[in-house]
Amino acid sequence: MRAFSRRDFLSAVATSAVLPGATNSKPNVLFIAVDDLNDWIGCLGGHPDVKTPNMDRLAANGMLFTKAYCAAPVCNPSRAALMTGFRPSTSGVYENRQPMRESPVLKNAVTMPQHFAAHGYRVVGGGKIYHGSFPDPQSWQEYFPSQQQNQPPNPLPENRPVNGIPRTAHFDWGPVPVPDSEMGDFQTVDWAIKELNKKHDKPFFLACGIYRPHLPWYVPQKYFDMYPPDKVTLPTVKDDDLDDIPPVGRHLATRSGDHKKVLEFGQWRKAVQGYLASISFADACVGRVLDALDGSGHAGNTIVVLWSDHGWSLGQKLHWRKFALWEEATRNVLIMSVPGVTKAGSKCARTVDAMHIYPTMIELCGLAPKKELEGKSFVSLLRNPTGKWDLPAITTYERNNHSVRSERWRYIRYNDGGEELYDHSKDALEWTNLAGKPEFAKVKDEHARWLPKINAENSPEAKDLKPEIAAIPVIPSVPE
Repeated sequence: MRAFSRRDFLSAVATSAVLPGATNSKPNVLFIAVDDLNDWIGCLGGHPDVKTPNMDRLAANGMLFTKAYCAAPVCNPSRAALMTGFRPSTSGVYENRQPMRESPVLKNAVTMPQHFAAHGYRVVGGGKIYHGSFPDPQSWQEYFPSQQQNQPPNPLPENRPVNGIPRTAHFDWGPVPVPDSEMGDFQTVDWAIKELNKKHDKPFFLACGIYRPHLPWYVPQKYFDMYPPDKVTLPTVKDDDLDDIPPVGRHLATRSGDHKKVLEFGQWRKAVQGYLASISFADACVGRVLDALDGSGHAGNTIVVLWSDHGWSLGQKLHWRKFALWEEATRNVLIMSVPGVTKAGSKCARTVDAMHIYPTMIELCGLAPKKELEGKSFVSLLRNPTGKWDLPAITTYERNNHSVRSERWRYIRYNDGGEELYDHSKDALEWTNLAGKPEFAKVKDEHARWLPKINAENSPEAKDLKPEIAAIPVIPSVPE
């Protein structure tokens, strides 16, 4: 007899707040994070070539948020914000150099897993959930590989950089001649599968962090073979796109010199190939976790949340990596499957940001509310994706640089007062900055009222940093 799968369960239950057939008094949580993943997945339509059947099937079984955005386009502040419920502008954690527990605001913050543990959950994690330099041992009862190391090591090509671009640290891509099983993410998933297959006497909060497609894009050859470089579709780029951008924005786009180097060494197609290959590898990892959940007996009482920490640019606005406030760097993946609540295959086009995940999980799982959190539960949208929601998505990069994304508009204000405004109903690629046109003054004012009122001073930096982290430049500050 065929096993009763999560798909069967989701199609059989009615939309109610209770998770039917629960074996525990509260639902379990499978919390999957994918690092540096932009909207290049099939169900979001961000790239025509991409192959992500497993993330797509999760979306087909739950709800896809088509306008989800990060709290910060940088790993550390994004993850710290999501996991604590405090925005970077409140905590002062703006960059990868800043341990969140050194922030006066976050020093004693109760993280999402800590809150779940306090309510009787078994809370375990593996892989990259927090930023790699600063794992947070107090958040977890157990962690893989350890409380001090958030991912197993990855194999490397023999001769690096593979792409031939000198002095680029881990800005590199190419296949590694190993099976999937030698990849760190594969081993993290092995651990998560074992956890799912255990008999649990109380509800669990299981976090599984997948590192790819974070740089360097080294994954097994078969994933590169899925995307022949001569057939890869490049992003659509406007060569003079920076001409109407204020100085701070232009600095963000060009400071690393990545785009110039990629073009000089003829690596654009191979870079896109590497990113797509890494996405498909990550998708295969997600598929193994979802298959394990389906076969575990826990599927009917488990909420699945899949999120990425921010987007990624591959030449748009002549910019690479994250570290910017435009659509490509700030839009992230958010998919939720909640038995008895979400309708299979539903989509929500309301603008949400990562700050709302913590309070949403509290409400879904019936935990005590935390009024200090800066987000708002969107359980109402999980029930009715077209329901009322009047909040834009707020993204912060460095101190006093913010983006406000409503369903139609993106408004950016930098620390020197420079502005950008884009009308996504006509300009999805953000090519035409309307901020200087007087007829749009009211639109700017409507969005500016959402800018954070607090811009906390920078939290202390760690003294001992990995070289590639210490080398990342910061935005020049302008006195207020």
